[in-house]
Amino acid sequence: MNVLNRSNKIQGYFESRHGKIGTKKRTDFEIKAKSFAIGEIIKEERRLANMTQDELAVKTGTKKSFISRIENGHSDIQLSTLFKLLELGLGRKISLTIE
Repeated sequence: MNVLNRSNKIQGYFESRHGKIGTKKRTDFEIKAKSFAIGEIIKEERRLANMTQDELAVKTGTKKSFISRIENGHSDIQLSTLFKLLELGLGRKISLTIE
């Protein structure tokens, strides 16, 4: 199977499962997927910093349960909180790109 056919099959799967691009169903899915990805980034950066969720929570004035919910994609995160966790808590810099 060539790459184009494989790509079309994947797109077809996403459309059947999550709706066409631009629909509410698809947008909701993409928001959840991005929240999960942000949580994974925070989790990985925390692990690279050799910090526990408790330590990150104390350093940023939040609760361990909140850190856990973010890392597992179960909580929406405000931009200010994202900056606080990554920049203040983990000493990382954030760069945003808008396409």
